[in-house]
Amino acid sequence: MKAISYARYGGPEVLEYGDVDDPKVGPDTVLVRVRAASVNPVDWKARQGHLDAILPTVFPAVPGWDVAGVVVRPGPAVPEFAAGDEVIGYVRQDVLSGGTFAEYVAAPVRTLAPKPRGLTFEEAAGIPLAGLTAYQVLHRVLGVRRGETVLVHAAAGGVGSVAVQLAAHLGARVIGTASERNHDFVRGLGAEPLSYGEGLAERVRGLAPEGVDAVFDTVGGDTLKTSANLLVPEGRLASIIDPGVVEYGGHYWFVRPDPQDLRKLSELADQGVLAIHVEETFPLERAADAHRRSEDGHVRGKIVVTVPE
Repeated sequence: MKAISYARYGGPEVLEYGDVDDPKVGPDTVLVRVRAASVNPVDWKARQGHLDAILPTVFPAVPGWDVAGVVVRPGPAVPEFAAGDEVIGYVRQDVLSGGTFAEYVAAPVRTLAPKPRGLTFEEAAGIPLAGLTAYQVLHRVLGVRRGETVLVHAAAGGVGSVAVQLAAHLGARVIGTASERNHDFVRGLGAEPLSYGEGLAERVRGLAPEGVDAVFDTVGGDTLKTSANLLVPEGRLASIIDPGVVEYGGHYWFVRPDPQDLRKLSELADQGVLAIHVEETFPLERAADAHRRSEDGHVRGKIVVTVPE
């Protein structure tokens, strides 16, 4: 099959388009014909070798964890799906090797859920990692409740844009930080937008004088200190980027595959609660350019790689 792979760690230039071995379908896996795969910062961080300490890499490695596609063949221990089913998946496995930037991927059944019927494959491919991250932090870590005020950093990004929509659906008042060019976009998602940078604390206090009940951090660094000082006495702080959040009494969260959470996100998309904005698409053979675009930052929503039928 055709795929993107890399034989060593490095920059986007190590990504090569060509033939790789077809994936093997084990008892608990599902062979999926990939239609689209979204790019996440973890993809290029893995390519650079930053995950080497926690996940072994088997070269040549095919990158990508997010997928939207069609089931070709389920494994013999998988009654949940049948050939022809449209699915989405956060296909994170125990090693970095057989990813989703390919014509086919063998996805563990625990990573899959039905694709939202109302979304394109490109839009649906943007749900898994970003959606699961936002859903799990809001529900499991922050425990956001109706009537609370939630501050979401980088509210126009892949995770942030989903977090805003989900928090608003929970009945929270949402304040979202974003560059000025994205303020209308963030407002359309259901948040009150504020600019980054110096004076952020004062701007947040201007909207929420008594502080915020919860902060969803996707930036890290000095933002954590600022965020901790904006919390009400019983407020909660979570970060998906900086483990140092624990020093401020907060929680660090690394997203995990969960088919029930993913199914819920698919349902929310079909209910019109959750929308995915695709900033730009690239064909599979131009995946290196997709990585470059993601690394440049300031992406509104998601970057997606497409695979023709």
